[in-house]
Amino acid sequence: MAAGKALEVYLDLLSQPCRAVLIFLKHNNIPHTVKTVAIRKGDNRTPEFTKLNPMQKVPVIVDHGFVLTESDAILKYLATQYKTAAHWYPQDPERRARVDEYTAWHHTNTRPRAAKVFMLEVLLPRMTGQAPDPSKLERALTELDETLDKLESMFLKRQPFLCGDDISVADLLSICELMQPLGAGRDVLKDRPKLLSWRSRVQAALKNTFDEVHEILYRLQDKSRSRL
Repeated sequence: MAAGKALEVYLDLLSQPCRAVLIFLKHNNIPHTVKTVAIRKGDNRTPEFTKLNPMQKVPVIVDHGFVLTESDAILKYLATQYKTAAHWYPQDPERRARVDEYTAWHHTNTRPRAAKVFMLEVLLPRMTGQAPDPSKLERALTELDETLDKLESMFLKRQPFLCGDDISVADLLSICELMQPLGAGRDVLKDRPKLLSWRSRVQAALKNTFDEVHEILYRLQDKSRSRL
């Protein structure tokens, strides 16, 4: 790896994928500098950031001049480039394929469905000043339940983590999405013992880093509770 300044990572910690990337960096002691991009302030639409990522999305990393977008690609790159423990993104073709299998599924299931609940309960009410639409929220929760069913019946059927016996980047991407509805005070896993046990295993594996990076979400949760 070329010498030079530490890896730069552009983040908004209200973003689920951004939290996944920061947790990975911190937990694996990868030297990095955080550059905050406040989406709510439009920082992602500035000419400087648009030049870095024309998609105007976070996260983004810059590693000695190498610019990479998309959390899935970023996590797999970091695991490989910085030679983290093999369980994060295994070298074995079959074990690696299991991680790729989940992350491919993730982008049309866990991610949009958990994010939609957060959008309906937190973002839209803040933007419009109106309460969530009950019928839209009910549909979103039903769709999320279908995804949670699949997580239990397929990915966690016979193993403690989504892709095997150890935590991987798949678990990190997934748990950050499923934590997001907590911003409205909603724990979508509370009635699902298998998923609650999985979340506890993920938290235990990540130690203090998990709660540290989720602090911004916990503050939203506290505000939501105070309004009840």
